[in-house]
Amino acid sequence: MLKAQQLTLAVLIQAALVSTAFASEQSESKGFVEDAEGTVLFRTGYLTRDKKNGTPDTSSFAQTAMVNLESGFTQGPVGFGVGIIGDTSFKIGNNKNAGNGMIPRETLNGVKGAGDTYDTWTRGGGIVKARVSNTTVRYGTQVLDIPVFASNTARLVPEYFTGTLLTSHEIKNLEIIGGKFTKDSYSDQINTDGRNLRSAWVWGAKYKFDENLTGSYYGLDIKDKLDRHYLNANYKLPLADKSSVTFDLSGYRTEFDANASTYSATVPDGQDRTNNIWALSGTYNQGPHTVMLAYQQNTGNVGYDYGENADGAQSIYLPNSYLSDFIGNHEKSAQIQYNLDLGAFGVPGLNWTTAFVYGWDIKVADSSDRTKLISDNATEREFFNQVKYTIQSGFAKDVSLRVRNSYYRASADYQKPYIGDTNEWRLFLDIPVKLF
Repeated sequence: MLKAQQLTLAVLIQAALVSTAFASEQSESKGFVEDAEGTVLFRTGYLTRDKKNGTPDTSSFAQTAMVNLESGFTQGPVGFGVGIIGDTSFKIGNNKNAGNGMIPRETLNGVKGAGDTYDTWTRGGGIVKARVSNTTVRYGTQVLDIPVFASNTARLVPEYFTGTLLTSHEIKNLEIIGGKFTKDSYSDQINTDGRNLRSAWVWGAKYKFDENLTGSYYGLDIKDKLDRHYLNANYKLPLADKSSVTFDLSGYRTEFDANASTYSATVPDGQDRTNNIWALSGTYNQGPHTVMLAYQQNTGNVGYDYGENADGAQSIYLPNSYLSDFIGNHEKSAQIQYNLDLGAFGVPGLNWTTAFVYGWDIKVADSSDRTKLISDNATEREFFNQVKYTIQSGFAKDVSLRVRNSYYRASADYQKPYIGDTNEWRLFLDIPVKLF
């Protein structure tokens, strides 16, 4: 298999060879200052989880300002630029029972994250970048959106990775990426490497065959933790009356190393643990109405178990993912989702999504002896609703309010191993400001 290092070198050589053959992103650069962009996103975030069965509730309420300042590229065959990304935040109220990824905790008796929540905190870092033709290399603090290595963006502030990412568009309709990352700071961590990432190589490609069909492959190798591969095919079939049906097939294969963190394995620690998870969805759209049906299934001797191995807390690009991701050991799950764009009914910018997901056949191991099963038919279910309103014009254009609720329940034998019965609310008010 082509290693990420080899892929990166090959793309750079290709970029150098074709850089003068046709107009490129770099040839159209206006300059270091002229193409500079700066934004601040003010976000007020509230997340509360009403836990059942004697489990303590969690609740967080905070305010942040997320800054993104980035220069353009200098002109010439090779362009250079810089940037800064970061956030500064403060909590609202006591937040004594935080613990849901929103607000960092102080160190207590030498144990990180065991103390009270911070009153104020600041995170972030800088980047340097270079571009040849249609190939860009970025080094520094980044928010990633890669199926095998994605930053959590569903909290107050995003998860940050530190490292190098190459992105190339030298061939029409083809995007190739490759990179290496050495730090992972989760959304509620001030430490720049709060999840102790040693090194992660990531690579992949996405190709648009035509207007309706795309395919992609991505790979990830985290030292002493795991190897992961992802495949996706997406096809949109246009129908009469401007309606359409979209079919999406995705799958992951993960091989966990002996030192990896897993909670749902049915074999003892130190033995080989492998997971395959795939999903198929069909989505019908007609005007303001969208209906999706999805089926998702795990095989192997462990669940998908993402996140605790510094592989990105949002690295699951599968349809059955809300509060629960329905990723239990051997779990099967099915979903029905409905989305309504109320702009067609005189309220532009207002959108409602509702979904129900049911999971079954989950294997639950005895924590003291993983070769013994507590259950091989545990279940879980989630009823999800989200309303989002975005102002369409005027001085407050693009300001948005998002309210989402999850009603989650699981069978008795799946309470402790996973989320446990929960009623969750998330409210986010976003106010974007363009600086330049």
